[in-house]
Order: sequence, then structure tokens, then C-alpha cells
Amino acid sequence: MGKEERLLAEVHDAFGMIRVIEVGEYRFLEFGAAVEQSCVFTADPTWLEYDYTRAMLLGGLCHPEPETALFLGLGAGNLTQACLQFLPLEDVEVIELRPAVPELAMRYLGLQNDSRLYIRIGDATELLDTAESSDLIFVDLYNDCGPDAAHLAWSFLKRCQEKLNPGGWLIINQWGTDDDRPLGAALLRGLYHRHYWECPVKEGNVVLLVPADLDQQLDLVGLRHRAEALASRLGYSLESLIAALRPAS
Repeated sequence: MGKEERLLAEVHDAFGMIRVIEVGEYRFLEFGAAVEQSCVFTADPTWLEYDYTRAMLLGGLCHPEPETALFLGLGAGNLTQACLQFLPLEDVEVIELRPAVPELAMRYLGLQNDSRLYIRIGDATELLDTAESSDLIFVDLYNDCGPDAAHLAWSFLKRCQEKLNPGGWLIINQWGTDDDRPLGAALLRGLYHRHYWECPVKEGNVVLLVPADLDQQLDLVGLRHRAEALASRLGYSLESLIAALRPAS
């Protein structure tokens, strides 16, 4: 017998419907006709339930000492909360298209007011140029039909990389194709000169880890060390995701 769904909120805006659903100990942010965007464990909003969010956190650990982060797309905010909790960040900027999303995240999904967190409402493609350059940039732009067009727009993805500080990392949550490659693999290979790493995850997504420049390598030893040091605080290990990392496909 499945747990009963409880509708906590339903909002209609210019882009469609947003709902918050509660099932047992979890709350879900949904866009449109039951397209799940985010899952939050109510008792601990920094807990990352899904492998793709854990892989994105792992991307944040590629940087030994990140101070600044930019999130393009907020969702329920649990990745943002986890990064604020587990990385040494001092300034975090979020650009979210829909004003109702941060409101719902704060009211129902455990997003905390944090003096380091600054949320701007608007289109990431338009507001990116006015964002501060960052050590980490997380791109997770999905609507109720799948990846936003910006996810595959050459100029936008190039501008994201150019917004990185030296030594920075761009972390992109990309849809996977049936053969386990990221959607738009050929474009990505050309754009980033095959110089990035992929982390395929069980939800079918492929998380891309893109360094700021071609001289920058992935320090696997350091990454593993930082992940192991965090494991007890996280409550889970990132080792299987590190093992799944591969060069650009």
C-alpha cells in the first residue's frame, strides 16, 4: 500500500502550475502535470535523496576551497542548502525564473534564510551577465517538458564557463540519452574541447563537471579525500559516484 499523497500548495503563474506534495516523510516540488522537480526529506532539508543531486554536490568538491557559488535554477533548494552546509562558501547567488519557487521552498521545503544566500528572480540567460563570477556554477534548468533550451544553447553554456573564477568548476545536470551519454554530447564536446568529466547516475541523468580552462585537471585524490572527510556529516558515501566518473564521451 503506497503512502497517501497530500497536496500542500498549488500555484499558477505565467509558466504553468507548481505544486508541493507531501508523501510520508518527503515533500516534492512538481511542475505541470506531476513532473517532479525536487524531493526534500522533511526532517533534514540538506539531505540529498537522489544521485544526481549528490553528483552535483560532488562537483562542488572538485574545488578545494570554494568561496562563491552561483545556482541557475533553485528547485526546492535542497542542493543549495547542502552546498551552504557542507562547502566553505561565503557568498551564494541563485537565479530562479519563477517567483513562486523560492516562496514555496521557504514555506514548505525547508529552505532557510541564510545571510550568505541571495536570490534573484528572472531568466538565467538574461541575468547571467550581471551575476558575480564564481568558484562554482550549478546549472539545473528544467521545466515541465524537460531541459530548458538554455541547457543546449552553445552561447549560454559558453558564457557559464566564462563566469568561472580561475580554478572554478561548472556543474551541469544534463539529461541522459538511451546510450547513457549526455543530451547534446556532440555540442558539448565541441564547446568544451572534450575537456570535462561525466558522472552518469541511476536516474538517467549525466552530471557534467567542466573546469574553467583547459589546463585545469580533475584532482581525483583530493576529490576522494574531501568526499571521505564529509561522509559522516552527509550520512552517505560519494564513493560510487567518484568511481562512475569518466572523461567526456
